[in-house]
Amino acid sequence: MDNYTIEEVMKYIEEEDAKFIRLAFRDAFGVQKNISVMPGEVKKAFEDGAPINARVIAGFEDSPCSTLYLKPDPATLSVLPWRPDSGKVLRMFCDVFTADGEEVASDTRSILRRAIREAEREGIEFRFGSETEFYLFTKDEEGNPTKLPYDAAGYLDIAPLDRGENIRREICLTIERMGLTPERSHHERGPGQNEIDFHYGKPLKAADQATTFKMVVNAVADRYGLTADFSPMPLPGKPGNGYHINIYAVDRDGRDVVKLAAAGIMDRIREITLFLNPTDASYARLGNSTAPDRVSWSSTGESELMYIETYKGKTRVELRSPDASSNPYLVYALLIYAGLEGIKNNQPLPKEMEKGGVLLPASRREAAELTRNSRFVYDRIPEGIIREYLGSFA
Repeated sequence: MDNYTIEEVMKYIEEEDAKFIRLAFRDAFGVQKNISVMPGEVKKAFEDGAPINARVIAGFEDSPCSTLYLKPDPATLSVLPWRPDSGKVLRMFCDVFTADGEEVASDTRSILRRAIREAEREGIEFRFGSETEFYLFTKDEEGNPTKLPYDAAGYLDIAPLDRGENIRREICLTIERMGLTPERSHHERGPGQNEIDFHYGKPLKAADQATTFKMVVNAVADRYGLTADFSPMPLPGKPGNGYHINIYAVDRDGRDVVKLAAAGIMDRIREITLFLNPTDASYARLGNSTAPDRVSWSSTGESELMYIETYKGKTRVELRSPDASSNPYLVYALLIYAGLEGIKNNQPLPKEMEKGGVLLPASRREAAELTRNSRFVYDRIPEGIIREYLGSFA
């Protein structure tokens, strides 16, 4: 499903016997939250919003109002396919508003919207694709997650070594039924480690897609009696989980400006790493296996911050430092802002190198210090969100 209007949503709910509608939003760290409403409440949610107690949600604690309101985005309507066909369960992503109808500054979906509007004013179109890795672990007899990998397969292995083949297939088919289009899937380097990739999408849809993807992977894994783990370093000494982001940027004349955007991102990467890599475990991953630990780019290597290649006249930029503990709405917003700086300043890429270069932050403490001293970040991200990420380092 895609680009429904409010009227079409109301008609669909009636015709398809939908019984529950989940209104989903996310906290400062991108963790999906939701409330469920009955069909008779949906029209009111579109018009007035559905109330939530905001101050118990990370990122909204400083709200001047204890009650905020979720307004669904009808274009994001999708069916949760693992629920019964009779009495369907639907889900829509929401934006968060005050009682006066003002966007809440700390709603990370709204933060991304503001970045998109800034890019539109500059005549730049960004799109993002993603390559997300995760481990599949078994559960014990009581249903608790373990750290025992579901298989011992390696990179691009096939069945029977790769036991995740059917699970990845079901994940991809489920995502398709929800109106999204995965590009490819395969077994990764680590035991029980998998990867599923997505085509380029507009920033808001790409962030919604990343949120949906994690929800689907967790749901399908659970149905198989497994647990999915997106954390940066699930197993000591084994490859970590990356959230590689492919970046596309053109100006209003259709000219490819992604190399300029890449230069801007490289220039700001150390200041924004706290948001791309928000946990202590994130820094155990950086520099491990093929994860980068330096600000460098290459057209040939595999452990650089950015992999940049030109194929059949088109340039692909892959940013390889983020991990899936990050909030995609914040990540894409910051990449847009940094990319716009590079484009507006006509900033050239530094010299290509596979090794060497300035080091990325080696710890969350160092990343927090860089963020705390960044005027670039404070000019673009609400202070309440920044405080959440600084945590004890504030």
